Amino acid sequence: MDLKARAQQLKTDIPALFLALRDPQTPPGARVLAGLAVAYALSPVDLIPDFIPVLGYLDDLLLLPALVSLAIRLIPPQVMQRARAQAQGLWAEGGPRRWYFALPALALWGLVLWLAVRHFWPAAA
Repeated sequence: MDLKARAQQLKTDIPALFLALRDPQTPPGARVLAGLAVAYALSPVDLIPDFIPVLGYLDDLLLLPALVSLAIRLIPPQVMQRARAQAQGLWAEGGPRRWYFALPALALWGLVLWLAVRHFWPAAA
């Protein structure tokens, strides 16, 4: 599989992981890992900022595909197959057609912001 095909597969697998999170047959460990992968994919902040030469893109090239791949291996094949079928047309126009796919990332950053405010201004919380 060439790089372009892998990128296209990743574009389908991320929403499929989100859909697999809601399936009751998905094991708890796989849900946690899939949730991390989806949150990281939707997050506007990288672990290593992209403006750092070479290292900035390593997390996008290595970390995200590794998280997605590991989560897929932990999800039962029939669950992942159903999720991929449901996710087929979600990114047809370059992005999710449903706004609620951004909710996990928004919730994560809301929690981070709340914890930061609570840490730096204890009286404000």
